[in-house]
Amino acid sequence: MAKKRTEERGTFDLVELVQAKYPSLPENQRKVADFLIHNLRDVPFLSVVDIERKSGASKATVVRLTQNLGLSGFQELRSRLLAGVQSAIQQPDQFALLERKDHQDTLTMVARQDVRNINETIKHLDKETFHAIASKIIKASHVYTLGLGISSLMAKILAYSLNQVAIKATPFIHDYETFFEQLPFVTPDDVMIAFSFPPYSKETVDAVKLAHRRRVSIVAITDKMTSPITFYSAHVIPVRSQNMLFTNSFSAISVVINALATEVALRHKAKATQMAKELDQVMEASGHYTTE
Repeated sequence: MAKKRTEERGTFDLVELVQAKYPSLPENQRKVADFLIHNLRDVPFLSVVDIERKSGASKATVVRLTQNLGLSGFQELRSRLLAGVQSAIQQPDQFALLERKDHQDTLTMVARQDVRNINETIKHLDKETFHAIASKIIKASHVYTLGLGISSLMAKILAYSLNQVAIKATPFIHDYETFFEQLPFVTPDDVMIAFSFPPYSKETVDAVKLAHRRRVSIVAITDKMTSPITFYSAHVIPVRSQNMLFTNSFSAISVVINALATEVALRHKAKATQMAKELDQVMEASGHYTTE
């Protein structure tokens, strides 16, 4: 599918090349590959020395990686990427945060990090991929979401948000049943949206791998284009989740979830509006709301 996408665009697809070679790359070359994919828009304007300094790998490793990708060297990589970004780069929206003199203020520091996560996610998000995922969700017979840890919470929120806009969605609940016991209900007419962030859950990766074998279309929402679940996914949304704590921040993940649900609602506004009216009527009739 990645090959077909590249042919349709008629452009150089570094992500496709890296994903094809990634499992066989040495660890030091994987470090460079991760850096390149995380900084696709910047790489054409960097020298091999810049990449050496920023990625922590040697110049020789950078060159060997490009050769492993079937290129003559770093200069060819940079030239081919530059040809693509000259027509594709658009200035991303930036969310300004007011300056604070007290840099030790926890609230301000956390907010700054979350704003960076959101900005970086938007900057590197492929709009074609985003719209393709929205279309796939609308056409799906059923949408299933899954993840463990904080990813489980995100999976539930996405399923809830999609249900609110008239998309039949169900999260995998890791309670009395494992992911594998819930997989038989998923068919090739469905879409599975998997959340996976470090440390990657083996059960999530194995469940996605099995779903892929069952010819289920997988959408990965994860931290990088080369995380374990991406190799079994038709579409990938990389989301920055850096945090001051040892857990992943979910600010940018929440933005992606909200954006997907909003895009779906706008695509079939009449159905989503009707669903909202019917739900409101049921809630009001059942005394769910209170005026006190």
